[in-house]
Formats: sequence, C-alpha cells, structure tokens
Amino acid sequence: MNELTQIILKSIALFFLVWAAVRLMGKRNMSQINPFSFISYIVIAIVATLMSINLINLSTGFITLLVWAAFPIALDYLSIKSRLMHQLINGKEAVLIKHGKIMEENLMRVRMTGEDLLAQLRSKNAFNMADVEFAVMETNGTINPYFKSDKKPVTMHDLEKMSAPQAEPQTVVLDGNMLEEPLASLGLNPQWLSTELDKMGVSLENVFLGQVDSSGDLYVDLFDDAVELPQPKVKEMLYATFEKAQADLLTFNLQTEDKEAKEMYSKNYQVLEDLLNKLRPYLLH
Repeated sequence: MNELTQIILKSIALFFLVWAAVRLMGKRNMSQINPFSFISYIVIAIVATLMSINLINLSTGFITLLVWAAFPIALDYLSIKSRLMHQLINGKEAVLIKHGKIMEENLMRVRMTGEDLLAQLRSKNAFNMADVEFAVMETNGTINPYFKSDKKPVTMHDLEKMSAPQAEPQTVVLDGNMLEEPLASLGLNPQWLSTELDKMGVSLENVFLGQVDSSGDLYVDLFDDAVELPQPKVKEMLYATFEKAQADLLTFNLQTEDKEAKEMYSKNYQVLEDLLNKLRPYLLH
C-alpha cells in the first residue's frame, strides 16, 4: 500500500474518530463555548491533522486525543455537579451596568473598553445607554442588557389583552416536494394542501416553500419571484362574517316594533359580542 493511500485511509478513520470525540464533548454553539473548550477543539484538530500526515505516530496521537477529549468531558461533569467547580472552570458572570451606571472596575476586569461595551450593546439593539438599566457579561463572553421599564417593548400583557398561543410553523412544501410528515403532525392531508394550492392558482411544482402556521394558514413562496400571491385571510374573513351578523341583529332590533323580537335580537347581539371578544385574539393578528 503506497503512502498516499495510507494517508487517505488514516484521514478517513481520524475524521470519524474526531467526529465521535466532538459529539461526546457535547453540542455547543461555537460562539458560546468557553475558551478552554475552544482550545480543546483546536488541539484535537491539529493532532488529528498531524497524525494523518504521519508527523505524529499513532500511539502518541491517540493518547493525546484521549486526554484532550476526556478532560473537557470530566470538567463539564464536575461543573454540573458543583457550583464551585463551575465557577472555577467557566468563571463568573460580570455585572457591567448596574442601575444605569457603568461599572468601570468590572469593565477593566474583563478587559473591555467603553467602545467594546457600546458595540456589544448595539448588537442587542441597545443604542442608547440611557435606556439600559442592567447589563451582565455571561461566562461565554455574551453581554445581555436589561432595559429600563419605560423603554421595554409593549407586550399584550401590558395592554391587558389576550393573545392566542402560537406553535412552531410546519414546512409542508420544500423545493416543489410535499412533506407528508409535517402535514400529518398538523392533522392535515395531501388533499387539503392540493385544495389550498388550487385556491391560489398554483401547482405544487412551482412552490419553493410552503408553511402552515398554528392557525392553519398556508404561506407560499414561489420559484418565480415576479409573481405575488395574495396571502390567505381566512381568519379575518370569519371574524368579518361574525361582525356582519352582529350588525344585522342590531338593524333588525331597530326596525321591528315587536317587543319579544327586540328582546331576542338584543340577546343574540350580546351573545355574538361575547363570542367576538373571545375569538378576537385568535382571529385577528
């Protein structure tokens, strides 16, 4: 077996070995890992590369890989079991802004300048320092600001209004292909999808992406960007139908002179009013 073939086979074997080691070390976003874990990944990659091109013999390389893969796993386990070990391994979070005031000592301790702090805050949509009540640097280096109460976005809870619970939209069409499993998870079938696409006047092959939200509305994006499709307004139309029925009851109430009929129209008008109040968060966005 020539040298090139040996390198190729060894590289393939090391690829799967490193892949298994990284999986054992846990799934992490590279932007959120601590410095020690980052160094571990780099060392493992370098050692595997040197082993592939025969600059390190196999026994030495395997021992090195075992150490650099096993130690992060062991330290992660210790940090889970002990808060003290977690702080020793990962460090502690640092408060950078407290009660709207920048903590200069903590800023120096984490080796950050004022410009660095402002840049990090801008990345979290905090462009005005006067809007920030509290900010903390997490152990992975991420800065999370907390806005002052009068600067936070208004929520439905603040307005004392109900909002419908939302679930994750399901992709039912991708690259012109129907995905039956997401359809089934929503309690729908291919016939329903075909009917909805027929209403829009498009064929399945022309759909680049199709999603169904928790309310059952189908969103469609076509391969042809020049074609604009009207998005479905099923919920809005249903709400408008109830409003029209309510308006008709009020009209009948005003037109009739019959006392019993007036009472019936008024009673049913109130029933529809109560129903609309309950349905409004679900039918109107």
